[in-house]
Amino acid sequence: MTTSTAQAASTAYPYPLLIKQLWHAPLARWPDQEIVYRELKRYRYRDLHERVGRLANALTALGTAFGDTVAVMDWDSNRYLEAFYAVPMMGSVLQTVNVRLSPEQILYTLNHAGAKVLLVHADFLPVLAEIAPRLTTVEKLVFMSDEGQTAPAQLGFAGEYEALLAQASADYDFPDFDENTRATTFYTTGTTGDPKGVFFSHRQLVLHTIVTMAALAAPASSQRFHRGDVYMPITPMFHVHAWGIPYVALQLGVKQVYPGRYQPDGLLELIHREGVTFSHCVPTILQMLLSTPKAQEVDLHGWKVIIGGSALSHGLASEARDRGIDLFGGYGMSETGPLLTLAQLDPKLDVASPEDDLHFRCKAGAPVPLVDLRTVDEHMRDVPLDGETAGEVVVRAPWLTQGYLGNPAASEQLWAGGYLHTQDIGYFEQGYLKVTDRIKDVIKSGGEWVSSVQIEDLLSQHPAVAETAVFAVKDERWGERPLALVVLKAGQTASEDDFKAHLAHFSEQGMISRYAVPVRVLLVDAIDKTSVGKLDKKRLRAKYADVQDHIPKGEIP
Repeated sequence: MTTSTAQAASTAYPYPLLIKQLWHAPLARWPDQEIVYRELKRYRYRDLHERVGRLANALTALGTAFGDTVAVMDWDSNRYLEAFYAVPMMGSVLQTVNVRLSPEQILYTLNHAGAKVLLVHADFLPVLAEIAPRLTTVEKLVFMSDEGQTAPAQLGFAGEYEALLAQASADYDFPDFDENTRATTFYTTGTTGDPKGVFFSHRQLVLHTIVTMAALAAPASSQRFHRGDVYMPITPMFHVHAWGIPYVALQLGVKQVYPGRYQPDGLLELIHREGVTFSHCVPTILQMLLSTPKAQEVDLHGWKVIIGGSALSHGLASEARDRGIDLFGGYGMSETGPLLTLAQLDPKLDVASPEDDLHFRCKAGAPVPLVDLRTVDEHMRDVPLDGETAGEVVVRAPWLTQGYLGNPAASEQLWAGGYLHTQDIGYFEQGYLKVTDRIKDVIKSGGEWVSSVQIEDLLSQHPAVAETAVFAVKDERWGERPLALVVLKAGQTASEDDFKAHLAHFSEQGMISRYAVPVRVLLVDAIDKTSVGKLDKKRLRAKYADVQDHIPKGEIP
């Protein structure tokens, strides 16, 4: 370094990548843009920023200091959005509590994260009453409600959210500090053992915001998020920061709509009334929305939706396309912050037919900028990129969690070989990742690997199928066999034999192995989900373990 460069560096502002820096352009350019919370609240970006300052001052008055953890139990609301900014901007850590976990798991996550202050919506008072005597670190409770209720006396609340903000100043001098300071903590859904805590720094969240914005704004027309859109999340704000999109929405200066608790008719009413044009959700939520009678009353043309969390099936994608929805897949996980890939159509792709279009929209997608994504064998060697050879998906990117909170052994396993291991199996076709299964969900039958995701996708193409899940059950001769569950669409009828014949057709065409055709297809009213709406295959395997007693031994279709 030359002397002049050294002198310049010693006086220049180093500009740490802190969440507070995300506010400069929005306040300068779009201070009067709207934030909407259901039918209950409507205010401007400038008001949001003032409330962020008030919340920071209110938390400080409650004794919250740099590095303390502030936990939130709420539905998707303007309050949650205010916490997204105020808590990390003051140097504290935001814990987004998964309110769909069991009370025991919620208790575990709060104690494990060391939450000092807990903001609780009125709907979760029964859970709080159950766990309060066993909270080991929480010192202050803040009550939140939509109806203007006062804080109940029996649990010792420090105050009610709106009252605390009204008493606090809007002026807060958010400090500079190391950009690698932890900003957020949340917990995986804990399908095996206790939930694991993942954490993200200011630098990681800012980089994720910039790259996500660049990736979503890149397409020339469809499958993009731009300044003319109206945004509403349909992925909980407690789950991976609502995929980080609220931070992107602020940067783009768009109108933001927060729906509270997810109720199909209420979501559709907000889409209609507020002109929502961009959302994201898991497949089960979209299927729920399209299946409700009110969906026939709402024009969904031009609504852009990213599908993640589980694979986007051709059946659901086709149904959404028929309703005018610009649907496309995305891929990531709690540990990746989450975005890794998007299934946006490249102009150079050979998409000669509507089916080709769906084929690529239903993939996990192509890596977004700065993502180093590989498919590898058990020795971390790259598998061929031939459109069919699958390997484990491993990844590097500057916003991936560096480990699990307080769990060094699991952290080392997560990052074995210097890449984050997703535990997903997939392959690349023309640069687009296709995830074929979770490692733990692949079915080994008759010496062949069967993809449960592929069978679910094929079943989804039957006109009577609303929802389906495929998983392994034990078999004395073949090791494992696939079992399929099907929820029928309203007003549709079909039999187990119809679905087996549907899959046998694909087997005869050579698209799937004969071992992939289930010997049982059970018609059910509902399929078990995790707390974030994914198929809960661990629970399903346990729930239907005894179905093997009803399968003819050694039978193969």
